[in-house]
Amino acid sequence: MASQSLFDFTVKNIKDEDWNLNDLKGKVVLVVNVASKCGFTKQYAGLEELYQKYKDQGFAIVGAPCNQFAGQEPGSQDEIQNFCSLKWNVTFPLTAKLDVNGDNEAPLYKFMKESKPGIFGLKRIKWNFEKFLVDREGKVVHRYASTTEPKSIAPEIEELLKTPQQ
Repeated sequence: MASQSLFDFTVKNIKDEDWNLNDLKGKVVLVVNVASKCGFTKQYAGLEELYQKYKDQGFAIVGAPCNQFAGQEPGSQDEIQNFCSLKWNVTFPLTAKLDVNGDNEAPLYKFMKESKPGIFGLKRIKWNFEKFLVDREGKVVHRYASTTEPKSIAPEIEELLKTPQQ
């Protein structure tokens, strides 16, 4: 199999339209599986802070709503979008709801989990707000647990942003 990158995938955006992630080529990207009714939902604020701080330097966030963990993302796409923008002032893009584990997992998540397994080599996403940091070439370089606060990732983002855009 040819070496894949994040930019090889197409997902549905929150409006259910095709979104070719090649649109993000050359950016440093943080991909996060998100949920509206989770104890970690407050991380939306920290994610938006990162996005605002670095977006003009070539940084992007992809929020991927997922309802696989205790049904904590039960809403429709419109409800999710409204919740994120009205309650948390989220301006970074969201995908349509997707699965991150199991038979119907999104190919994007299969790629990221195989690229960067978690602790003890486990590939499975364990909970909402697990994060993958991707470099400008589309390679997964870090994986962070749900408990990792967004602001603590800033040094790694800054390091990757030093790499010139191709």
